[in-house]
Amino acid sequence: MTKPETLRFWQERLQKSRAAYAEALLSMDENERLYRGERSLRPFVEGVAADGEAHHVRNIVAENIESLVDSSIPQPRVRALRPEDESRARLIEHLLEGELDRLHTEELNDMQERTVPIQGGGFWLLEWDNGEGAAALSLVHPKQLIPQEGVHSLADMDYFFLLQPQTRAQLSRRYGVTLAGGAEESPEARGLTDDTAASDELLTRCTAYYRDGDRIGLFSWCDDTVLEDLPDCQARLRRVCAACGAADALTGESGVCAACGGEEWQEEAMDWEELWLPVETAHGAHLPGARWETDADGQPILRPTRIPVYRPGVYPVVLQKNISLFGQLLGDSDAAKIADFQNAINWLNQKIDRRLMAAGTVITGPASADFTVDPRDHRILRLESAADKAMIDTYEFTGDVSQEFAQLSQCYEASRQVLGITDSFQGRRDETATSGRAKEFAAAQSEGRLESKRRMKEAAWARIFELLFRCHLAYSDAPRPVVYTDRRGETCYDRFDRYDFLEQDEEGNYYWNDRFAFSCESTTLGGSREKLWDEVRRNFDSGAYGDPATPEARKTFWQEMQKLHYPLSCGTEE
Repeated sequence: MTKPETLRFWQERLQKSRAAYAEALLSMDENERLYRGERSLRPFVEGVAADGEAHHVRNIVAENIESLVDSSIPQPRVRALRPEDESRARLIEHLLEGELDRLHTEELNDMQERTVPIQGGGFWLLEWDNGEGAAALSLVHPKQLIPQEGVHSLADMDYFFLLQPQTRAQLSRRYGVTLAGGAEESPEARGLTDDTAASDELLTRCTAYYRDGDRIGLFSWCDDTVLEDLPDCQARLRRVCAACGAADALTGESGVCAACGGEEWQEEAMDWEELWLPVETAHGAHLPGARWETDADGQPILRPTRIPVYRPGVYPVVLQKNISLFGQLLGDSDAAKIADFQNAINWLNQKIDRRLMAAGTVITGPASADFTVDPRDHRILRLESAADKAMIDTYEFTGDVSQEFAQLSQCYEASRQVLGITDSFQGRRDETATSGRAKEFAAAQSEGRLESKRRMKEAAWARIFELLFRCHLAYSDAPRPVVYTDRRGETCYDRFDRYDFLEQDEEGNYYWNDRFAFSCESTTLGGSREKLWDEVRRNFDSGAYGDPATPEARKTFWQEMQKLHYPLSCGTEE
């Protein structure tokens, strides 16, 4: 297809997918409004219409979601599938730990910790920045990803779309195109509500990721301007002569093909890399460079060593779910789950406000009574007869709202119970827990109900770690410095070289070894290692590892502490 035909093809697919996803997008707007403090009242009794808005909102949606925010970043754990790969697995772990610091994951995690429970999920986008020569991690709001219709797993999708707002100048600098004037196509892609006004300074970059066999393709556009068309976006590209197909190797400054003299060039994906010089890896392994061979006529010819080009082979987008739901791309939304309680609280608050505003003191008297105020005698009431005095009285309207307050408390407690939040978990005073250990146990019990959220977060980070490793294996040409702290607490320096993962099979063919299992290091009670260290100490003191005075018990103790990364622990040594 020509570029205009390809553009229309993807624009029509996006329109169809967006129409199928419209209901989910509207739900996201409602969830966002709930978190920000929705004032409108939804009728919850038949025949009782909403009357205005709540004068003030006790935002239990935001309060409960903020109680669930986990600022900790899961730490990588890499397991080798072969004994000879153990040292490589440890090197990958240290590389990933350093990448977490470089990528400023704390700020991204803080945003994602709110997006995921509000919308039921959020997306991570991991790309390789060729200009910086490093991986770049960013967030994708659920409103910015339009999935393939009827498919509820990213890995199973043939294609999906990203809608990313960018300035006109950014797009011009990155793609070298001139974009005509016009309003922003999809302002809702900024994560705001659907009634957000379009901006003249922003444009929406639409990107289609699609699968073509075992390769990932990319097509992006803005308005009617094509920005990128990469059928194999994860491959390495090289310039070749448009006339003869010779690689751009010896053109020099003239820009003329050395083989045929052509001056037109085009980019093509590489399936093989050619090594003309021997390569020494960071850990001492050697890869051969060019070597002499004989051609069909028996003449000597210099041929390079050919190695396959590595491709990550997976989509660069990772989904982090809140709680999994069958038949749904995103997980279950905490905001939607307690939306009815929030609406009931808004109604009750409005009723309480009106009743209290109407309360006060009412004075009754005859119609002929005349009230005046004298600065010397204060208030003066003039009556026509003594009988009128008996008609003067006061009435106190207190506005009893005890039932409403009881119902408010019930709705609030019910919303917390739905999400599994307790007083101990929120750090409040808990009358049921009378000791520090009891409070710790109560918090742990609450976390047990929230274990699914934590597991979904760890599963997402495990996929991010795997994708990050694959990107370094594919694009990190120069060895990467790796700094880490060993089990003795000393700072160590190493290098990650992707050629250390290049191996040969029994037939002498080269292949890339990416067979490692990625997961996250799990801890309990909010990821507090200190509590685990204390537990191991109690076991040691109580004789669980044997007599504490014996070398064998001490060795077991320090082995356990070393597994929990206690500083200066080295229990595995004799």
